[in-house]
Amino acid sequence: MQSVSIVTIARSSGAGSDISGISQIVNEEEWFDVVDEHDCVIDRRKRSEVHREGLRHRAVHILVFRSDGLLLIHLRSDTKDEFPGVWTSSAAGHVSAGETYADTAPRELQEELGIQCPLQYLHKFDACPETSMEFTELYRGTWDGDLSPDPGEIQRVEWIRLQELNHRVADRPADFSPAFRLQFDWYLSQYGSGI
Repeated sequence: MQSVSIVTIARSSGAGSDISGISQIVNEEEWFDVVDEHDCVIDRRKRSEVHREGLRHRAVHILVFRSDGLLLIHLRSDTKDEFPGVWTSSAAGHVSAGETYADTAPRELQEELGIQCPLQYLHKFDACPETSMEFTELYRGTWDGDLSPDPGEIQRVEWIRLQELNHRVADRPADFSPAFRLQFDWYLSQYGSGI
């Protein structure tokens, strides 16, 4: 029996849709702290420059579970500049210049899914090609309520059992972001003995 639930995010462009803030977000480029191989800040640059030049920077990923053990994953929007249209963790995002990992994780959870829950730090991954040169902190939380996914970031969300997800990642790795595959493998090695 497959334990999966999928929600597709509606994209409304008709009257009454609230897109007032979208043009402002598109026109204002984010600034990131550029870091060295030890994750020490050495510069501050625009997002486009950091990505274009492959500079080390910072990000967070969050794994949100329901109390019944299902994990939330999301399908990235086709408009994303990196890894559009692939599955990834429940929520993820860049650490803005001057921000900490611990500040970023709850902010991204609120922005991408419209939720707030206590988060537990799990692990820090070094910047590498799989993480797009991002030092990445991984967090975990539990949520049983409703979600409000951001349609600019997320096409669909899916609650899935770890065992089923493990099979899907093994069968179709290209359907998942490299960072998620790295983090999911690590998570299973630490917490997946019961799947």
